[in-house]
Amino acid sequence: MSLSAEPIIYGLIFIGVLVLVEGLYLTVFGRSISLNNRVNRRLEMLDKGGNREEVMEKLRKEMQQHIKARKVPLYAILSEKAQKAAIAFTPKQLVMLMVGVSIIAFIGLSVGTATSVPVRALVSVAMGVGGIYMWINMKANKRMGLLEEQLPDAIELMVRSLRVGHPFASAVSIVANEVADPLATEFGMIADEAAYGRDMGEALTEMAERLDMQDLRFLAVAVTIQQQSGGNLAEILDGLAKVIRARFRLFRRVKAITAEAQWSGKFLSGFPLLALVGIQLLDPNYYDSSIDHPWFIPACLVVGAFLTVNLFVMRALVNIKV
Repeated sequence: MSLSAEPIIYGLIFIGVLVLVEGLYLTVFGRSISLNNRVNRRLEMLDKGGNREEVMEKLRKEMQQHIKARKVPLYAILSEKAQKAAIAFTPKQLVMLMVGVSIIAFIGLSVGTATSVPVRALVSVAMGVGGIYMWINMKANKRMGLLEEQLPDAIELMVRSLRVGHPFASAVSIVANEVADPLATEFGMIADEAAYGRDMGEALTEMAERLDMQDLRFLAVAVTIQQQSGGNLAEILDGLAKVIRARFRLFRRVKAITAEAQWSGKFLSGFPLLALVGIQLLDPNYYDSSIDHPWFIPACLVVGAFLTVNLFVMRALVNIKV
């Protein structure tokens, strides 16, 4: 019995693709693009000598470029996630990156494995496209999670600013300067646009729709109503912050309760594939007697379809909206 090293090589090459993309991203745009950076990206760009208008236009272009590329057929699957992740790469650069990492993966598979050329080409394309999508998805999930955690603190900071006499525009500027990314850069964009004459409620509404974030929609609606009909904005935002914190706690509780069901669904869908790979590694000749049967390929397709349906059904069952 001999174990093949090719699956390990596939996994290492795929991990290498993710590391390569992340390293290239940080190299091109600097450490300020990282969400772990203490100084937010907008302030760092201003500190490096860029004037306010140039920085605002550059950030606005980065934030809106993926929305405009939604009509591109192949790129449409990435545009929404890339928009939420605020990926600084342009859509064209991302497509070129997919091609580049696919070529690198093909070279790595050619050197490390002995599979046929069509299989290497197919796996390389899957690694290139799938690796970029996974990288963008991880960036988007991390960024949206940080935004949800930061928003209540930012609103409370605005409440304190309003109560000591600052106007709302100044309160937004304080948030842009005091909190960390990603929320700091988003609110910094709103403060800059308001300084050039844009309506604050309109800017908040656009940000909420771009990020598809319900709590930001509440904030935009509260500010817009206060602008039109008046009222104590500090008290309104204070109540909003409490509501957002309560929703966030409820969401975490629901996530904890449904975690077991989510992982059960993933395990039930993934275990047959893992068992298939494991048996093939332990005994490469195990399926030789059945692989030539006329029903083998149709049966595999049916099983694959059921496993895929299982993922969607389990996800629908545990996808509880809060």
